[in-house]
Amino acid sequence: MDKIKQLAAWIEESHSTVFFGGAGTSTESNVPDFRSEDGLYKIDFQGIRPEEVLSRDFYFDHTDLFYKFLKTYLLKSDIQPHKGHHALVSLEREGMLDAIITQNIDGLHQMAGSKNVFELHGTLAKYHCINCRTPYTATILSEQSSLVPTCPKCGGNLKPDVVLYQEGLDDHVVSGAIKAIAGADLLIVCGTSLVVYPAAGFLQYYRGKRLVLINRDETPYDGRADLVIRAPFGEVFGSLVRRTT
Repeated sequence: MDKIKQLAAWIEESHSTVFFGGAGTSTESNVPDFRSEDGLYKIDFQGIRPEEVLSRDFYFDHTDLFYKFLKTYLLKSDIQPHKGHHALVSLEREGMLDAIITQNIDGLHQMAGSKNVFELHGTLAKYHCINCRTPYTATILSEQSSLVPTCPKCGGNLKPDVVLYQEGLDDHVVSGAIKAIAGADLLIVCGTSLVVYPAAGFLQYYRGKRLVLINRDETPYDGRADLVIRAPFGEVFGSLVRRTT
């Protein structure tokens, strides 16, 4: 049986489907992943490793360089959801997708219209003042001309609501993601190498019937999967949604 046809049939049979996505789900929207040949971690940013730039210490010690990196490589106005994101919205509206768990910080799932999304690493769509904790949306960036956005109320620097290196995941998001995975009978994992922890460890909570992996390269979980598809996220789900809705 055609693999996409098989996946479509499983989604229709499932009582609870959960989608778990990584950086590979956003590359078709021109968002760089991390470890590929053109990935974020291959960037030479003034001789500083991107992993260091995206750390808590670097944010506080070199806030201007932190935002220069974000605005150069991650905060791009032309980034839009692709057909894969929109397909997930359709499945959710049809009651065929219970939750999305994402390792991405680009906010593309919500931009497309998905509602029940657990963002393990936070989002670049929201910010807060490091002094008075006032929350802001990303529109604050376009309202100010300075490199580092500041709080209109107290003048403090704004920090994106993302989980940087040296920071822990949000407990509420973690518990929600674990509950969704544990309650699913179909788990679709897409665009992630499943080698980065703690996110990769979430799969240990899955006790459902079928595990589907959609990824360009091999993962440590390929041998445990009931179905492995080597194709882009948008291509698979763009075709899939026409068969299920």
